[in-house]
Amino acid sequence: MHKIKKPTISNIIMYRHIKKISFILLILFITTISLNSCFFGKALIYQKANIDDYKIFNNRTIKAGNYQPWEKSKNYNKFKINEKYTPDFKKFKTVAFVIIKDKKLLHEQYWLGYNENSLSNSFSMAKSFISLLVGFAIDDGKIKNINQKVGDFIPEFSKGDNAKLTIKNLITMSSGLNWKESYGSPFTKTTQAYYGHNLKKLILKLKVTEEPGKEFKYLSGNTQLLALIVEKAVGKNISEYISEKLWKPIGAKNDALWCLDKKNGTEKAYCCFNSNAKDFARIGQFCLDKGKWNKKQLLSSNYITESFKPDTFLTFNNKPVNFYGYMWWMGNYKGHHITYARGILGQYIFIIPDYNAIVVRLGHKRSKKRKMGVPADIFTYLDAAFDILQKNKS
Repeated sequence: MHKIKKPTISNIIMYRHIKKISFILLILFITTISLNSCFFGKALIYQKANIDDYKIFNNRTIKAGNYQPWEKSKNYNKFKINEKYTPDFKKFKTVAFVIIKDKKLLHEQYWLGYNENSLSNSFSMAKSFISLLVGFAIDDGKIKNINQKVGDFIPEFSKGDNAKLTIKNLITMSSGLNWKESYGSPFTKTTQAYYGHNLKKLILKLKVTEEPGKEFKYLSGNTQLLALIVEKAVGKNISEYISEKLWKPIGAKNDALWCLDKKNGTEKAYCCFNSNAKDFARIGQFCLDKGKWNKKQLLSSNYITESFKPDTFLTFNNKPVNFYGYMWWMGNYKGHHITYARGILGQYIFIIPDYNAIVVRLGHKRSKKRKMGVPADIFTYLDAAFDILQKNKS
């Protein structure tokens, strides 16, 4: 008979170590699976927002109507992007670049497997779209005017300091709400809004903690609350309303998607409108034409004009705000006044009246460097567009 060997001390320690590691791995696996259903888990799993995130969220369809193709310019795609700009186009993983001139398609180009029909997340360009919906609701008589109190629509904002809040405070980013705009942590309200499952609950808990209408503070919560007001005012979800008032009338080619917090839930209104460059360009053209499309006035021209005025009655870093209107950015570059919608990964709709042009850039990244107070890549796309527009004139 063979003698049974007694386990050595080292074998016992090794066994216990392996057992401990296996237990920890099992707990981590179970935790990861369970967290996948909550915002914190999704934030850990996906870590960074992506232009294709509509694939991981529930969505509501923004229906298109009768397609109205862009007429092509006689110089359509005749002029290439100057080589001195292409390194930044590649560095920031551009997927689409479109130029509309005199209501005609002058240039379009796509990269990294994307094409003219590919969906891409708008990110905060959607804030500008919500601003337009406020205008439509005013035209429809559902909102009295920009100075109406938020509490007229949302009971949680009818008492205390919350009762001070107006639609204008929200749309000019001067609400004084206790929302911290932060993207670097999975514990912030911004992260919870993006990955969470109850946007309304999150927004309705907000409190006015600073005097509204004084200081510019960029808060995504402002836009989300504004969307809830529009929804309450018009009796429709914002996807249905924007389809009816804008997406169908401007002849979008494709249905768009608006990401939701859960199935049949609430739109992530401050971001997450998913479409393509040429359909996004239609919104720019609509605004350039002061709310008209095919000579039909869809939205009050006065509202567009007011939207594009800087909020100089507010301060930012102790200076008057000269770069923001009703959720539209603005500035001057090389003698041209430019109004634009912008998203966090370099999503842009530039409206350039001097050229009667719209420029759209979509992509995966934007520059971390700042120039003139804004992401530096903005000037790469504008310079590339100016170069093509100048060649088109000659």
